[in-house]
Amino acid sequence: MTPQALVPPAALPSPARRAEPGRAIILMICATALLAGTTLIAKALGTDALGAALHPLQVSFGRFLFAWVVIAAAIAVLRPKFSKPDVKTHVIRTFCGWAGVSLMFAAAASIPLSDATAISFLNPVLAMILAIPLLGERVGRWRWLAAAIAFAGAMILIRPGSAVMQTGALLALGAACALGLELIFMKRLSGREAPAQILLINNSIGLAIAGCAVIWVWQAPTGAQWAGMIALGCVMACAQVFFINALARADASFITPFSYLTLVFAALYDGVVFGVIPTAVSIMGALTIICGAALLAWREATHRRKG
Repeated sequence: MTPQALVPPAALPSPARRAEPGRAIILMICATALLAGTTLIAKALGTDALGAALHPLQVSFGRFLFAWVVIAAAIAVLRPKFSKPDVKTHVIRTFCGWAGVSLMFAAAASIPLSDATAISFLNPVLAMILAIPLLGERVGRWRWLAAAIAFAGAMILIRPGSAVMQTGALLALGAACALGLELIFMKRLSGREAPAQILLINNSIGLAIAGCAVIWVWQAPTGAQWAGMIALGCVMACAQVFFINALARADASFITPFSYLTLVFAALYDGVVFGVIPTAVSIMGALTIICGAALLAWREATHRRKG
C-alpha cells in the first residue's frame, strides 16, 4: 500500500482552509505511520505469525470489510452531502485498487516490507506513462527522466536475470501497475465528487469485489486473525482521514514528499517485529526509486506554478 492508494491530491476538492504547514506535516507523518502499519498487519496475517497463513484475497477482504464499517459509521454521523456518482469510473477504479491492494498484501508476506513499499512508489510514475494512451497527455523529458530513474531503482530491487530475483518483488511491481492505473481513473473523478462520497463508494464496491473473490479461498480465521483484520480495516480508515486532512492544510506539492516516510516506518516495523534488516541493495534501490518519484513530484509542482 501507498499513499496514492488512499486518495490522490487531485481528488480532494476540499473547502479552502487556512494554511497550517506544521499541522499538515504532523498529520502526514501520522498517515504514513498508519499506512506502513497496514502492511505490517497484512504481513502478520499472510504469514504464520497469527495462525495458519491467510490468502492475500482474504486479507484484502478484511481490509475492505472493516474499513467500510468505520467509514460508513462516520458518514452516518456526519451526514455529508452527496452528488450523482460516476458509477462506471468508480467500478473500474475500485477494481484496480482492489487488485493492487491484494497484490501488495501478497508481496508484503514474502519480501521485506521496505522492498515492497519502495517498489509500490512506482505507481505515480506508471500512472504518468499510462496517461499517454488513456488520457492523451504529453510527457516531457523531465518526466521521462524521472520514470527512468524510478525504474532503475525497481530493477535494483527485482534483480532481473539473477538467482535472487523474488516472486514477491514481481507481485509488488504488479501492485504498482494496478495502483498506477487506479490513479488514472481517479483523475476522471477529480473535482467532481466529495472526498467522503469517494471513500464510501470506493470501499463499498471494493467490499463487494473482495467478498466475491474470498469465497474461493476462505478459511476460518483464528481469534487473533479476526483481530488483525479488524485492526487492518480500522488503521486503513484512520490513515485515509489523516492523509486527507494533511492535504487540506497545505499544498500537495509541499506535503506529498513527506509520504515517503512510509518507507522508513515500514523498515522500522519489519526490523522490530520480524527482525528483517534492509540490505545495502534494498537501501540503494529504495533511494533510487524515491529520487525518481521526488523528481516527478517536483516537476509536477513546477508545472502547476507556471500554469
